[in-house]
Amino acid sequence: HQLYEDTFDRKGGMPTLSLAFFLALAEQAPESVLLVLADYEGEPVAAAFNLVGSDALYGRHWGCREQFHSLHFEACYYQGIDYCIEHGLERFEPGTQGEHKVSRGFAPQSTWSAHWLRQPEFFSAISDYLDEEARHVDTYMDAVGERIPFKRGDAQGSDE
Repeated sequence: HQLYEDTFDRKGGMPTLSLAFFLALAEQAPESVLLVLADYEGEPVAAAFNLVGSDALYGRHWGCREQFHSLHFEACYYQGIDYCIEHGLERFEPGTQGEHKVSRGFAPQSTWSAHWLRQPEFFSAISDYLDEEARHVDTYMDAVGERIPFKRGDAQGSDE
């Protein structure tokens, strides 16, 4: 938890998961947690927190005390990929944001949410905003999708 909070403190964010949350999860559902912990000279310096589902690994919250070249990628992505392969999980959802994920094989995925608004007059304004946002997201997804490091085949399966 301290590694998690330290990272938010340095980057100006707000940690939303409390120490009580982590302790309760460890006590009530330890099999649902994959914690990748990095030690240096006998001291923990970084951690990646993931949740294990029945067919997927969901991640991740990252925390670090010191910077080490490529440690973030090892702890947050490569260890998660290894875990999924070893445990037969169908997919790894590494979390939102970050074009650095594309070069590591994570294609952007669209997500949806459902909201209920108590005041109907907000529907129109929010709907207009979401329509505009959807167009920007589609353009972004197309552009990022062009950088995915996989070969693409035609309908018959041959490489282009």
